[in-house]
Amino acid sequence: MSLAIGIDLGTSYSCAAVWRNGSVEIIPNDQGNRTTPSCVSFTDTELLVGDAAKNQMTRNPYNTVYGTKRLIGRQFADPQVQSDATRFPFKVRDKGGKPICEVKLRGERTELTPEEISSMILFKMKEISEAYLGCTVKDVVITVPAYFNDLQRCATKDAATIAGLNVFRVINEPTAAAMAYGLQNPGEAERECNVLVFDLGGGTFDVSLLTLEDGIFEVKATAGTSNLGGMDFDNRLVEFLVLVFRRKYNKDISTNQRALARLRRACEIAKRTLSSATETTVWVDSLVEEIDFDFLITRARFEELCQDLFRYILEPIEKVLSDSKIGKSNVHEIVLVGSSTRIPGVRKVVSDFFNGKDLNLRINPEEAVAHGAAVQAAILAGSTDEITQEILLLDVAPLSIGIDINGIMTPIIKRNTTVPTKKSHQISTNFDNQVSIIVEVYEGECSRTKDNNFLGKLELSGISPAPRGVPVIEVTFDIDANGILHVSVIDKETWKSKRVTITNERGRLSRDEIERMVINAKKYREQDEQTVAAKRDLEAYVYTLRKVIDNEELVCWFDPRDRTQLENAITQAIEWLDTFQVTRKEEYIDTHGKLERVAIPIMQRFYSAYGRWCASIKVPGL
Repeated sequence: MSLAIGIDLGTSYSCAAVWRNGSVEIIPNDQGNRTTPSCVSFTDTELLVGDAAKNQMTRNPYNTVYGTKRLIGRQFADPQVQSDATRFPFKVRDKGGKPICEVKLRGERTELTPEEISSMILFKMKEISEAYLGCTVKDVVITVPAYFNDLQRCATKDAATIAGLNVFRVINEPTAAAMAYGLQNPGEAERECNVLVFDLGGGTFDVSLLTLEDGIFEVKATAGTSNLGGMDFDNRLVEFLVLVFRRKYNKDISTNQRALARLRRACEIAKRTLSSATETTVWVDSLVEEIDFDFLITRARFEELCQDLFRYILEPIEKVLSDSKIGKSNVHEIVLVGSSTRIPGVRKVVSDFFNGKDLNLRINPEEAVAHGAAVQAAILAGSTDEITQEILLLDVAPLSIGIDINGIMTPIIKRNTTVPTKKSHQISTNFDNQVSIIVEVYEGECSRTKDNNFLGKLELSGISPAPRGVPVIEVTFDIDANGILHVSVIDKETWKSKRVTITNERGRLSRDEIERMVINAKKYREQDEQTVAAKRDLEAYVYTLRKVIDNEELVCWFDPRDRTQLENAITQAIEWLDTFQVTRKEEYIDTHGKLERVAIPIMQRFYSAYGRWCASIKVPGL
């Protein structure tokens, strides 16, 4: 049996859910938590994902990778990537124009793309789901920020492929949250209701306005940025406390990544505490040079530090209302999604913008997106449940997509167009007797194509020679339900045509790269499993022997010299286990073999002596 699940692949935390027995179940992880940190840590012996990785962050900052959702599908030269790279404790380098994360895995320098890191998180969510459901999980619906561009969406699908998942569909996070709201408030969904979904998570921010009526979820407009979230609020507090520490102790810790990691963890805890308390103390024991650092931070001071970021969140709201042509008074519900919406300052800014309107707090902001993704996964998997059959999702394109005509962006599909959609535009040649034409595809809102995001290009050859402007070339853009773009070009006279799925070769992984990453991911997992198994076998053998020789009732059946020799061998093995963090299973196997060569002859003599005694007193069963 196999079930389709929904995964909210978040910047800070990820969540998985499944539609089962007529309702959505949030899938808890192996620690019993309903969300899992989107964090991967590389140690000398193994690869850790989730809670175990986050627990390593303060003592292994250079090899603990997080926040890669803000890097995936982007160029290294992107100003926001450059800004984030200076704040990450791990190294972010340029490789062929793409950002890559450099870490040490088992003592070796390793370069990993954001897609590979994301695939490790997705594979962890797959493992968690399979353990909880007791069946294979292959099919999945993954959510992405509404403002993710085509390349970022494709990169997310590549990450899922590397993790061994089949992506039914990529849907927008606010849309998924609106579905969760509609299902949890069926009375609202039956009548026409305008719902504004405000999604502020760990690293991205989206606003979508949807109309709900009779099970139909129609997105009217969407806006946002993939560069604002809880990480930015944490960074503001960290930067402020670094200055406080410098003024107080005349020491700069801005380049001490271990100290910064501990301070950042304390700031994250303080931020969460300030959502329910008016003040809290940021306390870090022995931050540097045995200096204990503590600072009382009030909610007012925290909100002052982040005031400009709070104000910035109003711009996408205004844009969405303008694009949808719906006034503030006609927004019936404001649904908050994402962990950062728990911040009182954020809630106040949104409520004040809507003239003090009450915000809808009835859905869990951390789980709502996964909830909606699970519903969509059930629908696409062919669920016959009456509730899911009544749901229809109509999403929109987040950015305008068009072609370059003499340096000017000519939109073919405008932003906030309902998808799936298919639209055409006619062009012609620029020169007399031109026999081929190159169509360059861009996305964005700027009038000049060079200021927009280049997606790809295709060339049509074999055009009949004619004066310029005479040939009729039809360019057709087709966006599927995943938001993936397919482009076709056809010569109306010769009917020669060419069709491609647009992929940005400058940033998209090639098929060979994906295959290599799939193989590497499998190899890493197998190596970890084999190494851990070899270590576990050695430890079990060592402590079983220790238990035998420490048993007062059995010790008399050992020859004193044998017992001393075996005790020395066991002690050496335990010291070796405690001292060396080895990376290869062969080293554990070799140590296991050395101990066996000492222990087996001794244990044979012990069992021989013990067996003769048991036979002499006729112990039943021996």
